[in-house]
Amino acid sequence: MHQPPLVSVVLGSYNRCELLKLTIESVRKELDSTAFEIIVVDGGSDDGSVAWLSSQKDVVTIVQHNRGEWRGRKIERRSWGYFMNLGFKAAQGKYVCMISDDCLIVPGAIKNGIAHAEQKIRSGEKIGAVAFYWRDWPNQEKYKVGLTLGDKMFVNHGFYLKAALEEVGYIDEENFAFYCADGDLVLKMWHKGYFCIDSPDSYVEHFAHTDKEVRKSNLDLRDADWKKYLDKWKGIFYDEENNNAGGWIEKEFRDPDATWKHFRPFYSEGGLLGRIKHKLSGK
Repeated sequence: MHQPPLVSVVLGSYNRCELLKLTIESVRKELDSTAFEIIVVDGGSDDGSVAWLSSQKDVVTIVQHNRGEWRGRKIERRSWGYFMNLGFKAAQGKYVCMISDDCLIVPGAIKNGIAHAEQKIRSGEKIGAVAFYWRDWPNQEKYKVGLTLGDKMFVNHGFYLKAALEEVGYIDEENFAFYCADGDLVLKMWHKGYFCIDSPDSYVEHFAHTDKEVRKSNLDLRDADWKKYLDKWKGIFYDEENNNAGGWIEKEFRDPDATWKHFRPFYSEGGLLGRIKHKLSGK
């Protein structure tokens, strides 16, 4: 009889094929002795990602075209929550790990996080989510976890208990286009009595790319999402008088494996950022 995985790793992706390959390989290495599955929700990439993903026999791929036109009509762009919920709802693991398609798992991150969560659960704590420390490489030296409204911890990169996701109804797909949906998800868990904690020995490297077109289209949605977020949680987790709208907890860490070095080809003058710099300079 099939045994479900302990952890499901869910990634959303769009046109980052080479970075996605690195991310998935870092997951494979991290979980080679653990029952796991990888689920990628692709937004209709045209850079070879879909062909590559379909050839990976240990990856479940969901393609949800989220841009362009089809049969003479513009495709309606769906929210980040809708996109990620496709993977979250398909996940069969006890833990559902969320990372980006331009991240690298520092060895031990997922395993240490699960061990930490299991210990807390055995001690009687109601754990709903676990946050990993991360940084934007090469722009930042310290690693961080985020605090949202009410100074409650939330997940940028990390995992959720599948049972908690089910209880709170997954990500709000309708009210947040892109921003704040991750914070809202964890606040729903806090509201149900769950805790979101950090894993002190879990680290992720995030590549500080300059995908300006996609980033700008997302930033255009930020103010509207933020207003909805404050309105929803004002008087519950957010006190305007005290302005307890969160921040960051930072810590130093020296990675003995220098995981970040795998990003070097994309940062060199001949790599991705080099080409972007060359274009922007007009040379």
